[in-house]
Amino acid sequence: MPEDTTGRRHRVPPPETDAERRRRRARFLRELAEARELRDRVQPRRAKTARLRHAMRMRTFRW
Repeated sequence: MPEDTTGRRHRVPPPETDAERRRRRARFLRELAEARELRDRVQPRRAKTARLRHAMRMRTFRW
């Protein structure tokens, strides 16, 4: 087992599979969306200005 700088041994986690990584990413994105929705409910004025700013950015974007 590898040793850290203090000389103690620690367990190396096994490499995660693609499915585990996708599951973890999906959970993170769900929680992020939930946090954004909560923020929008708590701060409606800021959410509205952010929506308008995003719309303006999308209108002026060139492909």
